[in-house]
Parts: sequence; structure tokens; C-alpha cells
Amino acid sequence: MSAIDEIKELEERLRRAELGPDPDFFEQVLADNAVLDGQMLKAKVVEAHRHDSKAPKFTKVEMSDYTFQDHGTAVVVTCKGFYEGPQWSGRLQFMRVWAKKGDRWQIIAGSTSTFS
Repeated sequence: MSAIDEIKELEERLRRAELGPDPDFFEQVLADNAVLDGQMLKAKVVEAHRHDSKAPKFTKVEMSDYTFQDHGTAVVVTCKGFYEGPQWSGRLQFMRVWAKKGDRWQIIAGSTSTFS
């Protein structure tokens, strides 16, 4: 399986983890020193995907406009997403850098912004 195929699978798992929510997925896939939007936010991201109620954080997550650039031990992904939920709905665009660490891929950097 190519690096891009592996990342495509992980990106789909990430989408499903948003719907879960599945904080354990984010705990595993985010590197401990990942830089997200210029900060080390792993703990904040993982905590944001925990919930005390039975209601999901998002009821719909649709991703589109993916690009994948393979750099050997790293893959850069850009994409857009539409998120809908009881507390917030909107459109986001992402850039993520996945790096191969040993036998698994982790997100080492990323950015998020809104768009219309």
C-alpha cells in the first residue's frame, strides 16, 4: 500500500472520529509535540473530543477537495470540510502534515481556517 493510500485511510478514520467522537483516535494519531495552528494543542484537541453527554459533537462531517503530496516519510494533506452539529456548524479548510514514525503515521503539524 502506498503512503498516500495509507493516509487516505487515516483521513477517513479521522472524519469518523469527529463524528464519534473518538478521543482515543486523536490521542494516537496526534504526535505529542504536534504543532497545530502554531501551538502545541494535542491535549486540547483530545479533550474537545471527549463528551459527558450521549449526544455527538457533530452530526455531519463531509470532507472534499483533498490533495496529497508524498514527501517520502511525510505526506502533506489539504482538504475542506463541512461540519454540522448542535452547537456549531461551518466550513473549515485544513492542512495537515503526516509523518511516518516507526511503523505508524502521526500528524506532526496542521492548520485550520474558516472559509465561505
